Amino acid sequence: MEEKSPTTPMLFNVPAASYLALEEEHSTFKKSKVVIIPVPYDMTTTYIHGTSAGPAAILEASRYLERYDDELNQETFRIGINTMDPLRVENMQPQDMVEKVYSQTLEIIKANKFPVIVGGEHSVTIGVVKAQKELYPNLSVLHLDAHYDLRDEYFGSKLNHGCVTRRILEFCPVVQVGTRSMSKEEKDFLSTQANGRIKSVSVYDILETPMWKDSVTNNLSENIYITVDLDVFDPSIVPAVGTPEPGGIGWYETLDLLKDVIKAKKVVGFDVVELCPIKGNIASDFLAAKLIYRLLGYMFPVKK
Repeated sequence: MEEKSPTTPMLFNVPAASYLALEEEHSTFKKSKVVIIPVPYDMTTTYIHGTSAGPAAILEASRYLERYDDELNQETFRIGINTMDPLRVENMQPQDMVEKVYSQTLEIIKANKFPVIVGGEHSVTIGVVKAQKELYPNLSVLHLDAHYDLRDEYFGSKLNHGCVTRRILEFCPVVQVGTRSMSKEEKDFLSTQANGRIKSVSVYDILETPMWKDSVTNNLSENIYITVDLDVFDPSIVPAVGTPEPGGIGWYETLDLLKDVIKAKKVVGFDVVELCPIKGNIASDFLAAKLIYRLLGYMFPVKK
């Protein structure tokens, strides 16, 4: 029998597929403020496939996070974090997947729980925003991404992951951050058809504009939903994405932005999407798991 490493944590009586592997005391639906919704979807990926494995990789990595947050001096897990079973969407057509995500998210927010969606490809966000817009008419979306995702149709589908921002704009305004790759179609749309419903803060704006974070916050409404495509990060720290674009933003830069936004606005939910796990390289999985925990910590202070 293989001997366990003495540094391997022993995890007893905890669910194998739950965020942080939390004990029942801190993870039942009734007691939890937060509900994690894994959405293992990969139907419209156009380059490297594998984002359907992203939710499981993030949940697995989360088991090895420290539950004490050293930046915030708190144990955020005490707010209660419930993890749903993964949505059964793997073989669905995009429209059916979007509707399933919509109905599940709506159920969660009507139960007065804070939803965190773990993708899966970026098209899962469309259903979430549709649900949030029903409860929060004055909604805008903060979209962190390397790509503009503004095509009206891609590879024959209007629900392709390359169209997600275009579909979100049908519900509410969007502020993009970290963008650095676009098509001519997307450039033309921004120039002629966006009608002021989208503000894009590209990496070039970040490099040239010292007050870029203020611009982001000032263009958001009071209620916001945050969607994080992990390719917004530089691929030197997050290589495990479907389309890694050079020149992305860093960990602390991203956290500083999100911390400022969370202080200024009411965040009604968020997602982390487009992790495409690389066998033997778990750094990206771990970063995604920790990003979720840190954002929850910013949103839910725990009394000492």
